[in-house]
Amino acid sequence: MVGIDDALGGAIELRASVRPEVKSIIEGLRERGIKHIAIISGDHDAPTRKLAEELGMDRYFAQVLPADKAEYVEKLQKEGRKVCFVGDGINDSIALKKANVSISLRGATSIATDTAQIVFMEEGLSKLCDLRDIARSLDRNVKTSWNLIPRSQWVLHPGRFHDGLRRDGLGADK
Repeated sequence: MVGIDDALGGAIELRASVRPEVKSIIEGLRERGIKHIAIISGDHDAPTRKLAEELGMDRYFAQVLPADKAEYVEKLQKEGRKVCFVGDGINDSIALKKANVSISLRGATSIATDTAQIVFMEEGLSKLCDLRDIARSLDRNVKTSWNLIPRSQWVLHPGRFHDGLRRDGLGADK
């Protein structure tokens, strides 16, 4: 409320602003197969619900105390979900530590950037979909590489080993 000369002059409403890139990022994550996106917020229920609906979130948790954010991360993990938590404040540090993947931003508190596994050097989340693409590509490459190792051993040494014993008798139990 704003007073002017001892009289009510108006009211000021404060609400969180949504970064302009967030809607396209959420669409991009959905296109990449992310099935469940949630908000964990310390804000009151009504504005958090409105934000969740506006952004197309699957779920939201409102009025969450800072110490309880990590409990919500654990709750999602117990449901079988892999949790990527994005946070920028002191209140997010425990949840960042508990998450499977944790991301912070340039300009965040030092404890958030020190705790996060990934820190975007930009102040926004515009690279989040690129990060997902890189991670998926790296995962595919690692799996392909691991699958090639046993096959190459088989090709290089066919018949050299049989049932764990060498054919020449060396190393066999006697």
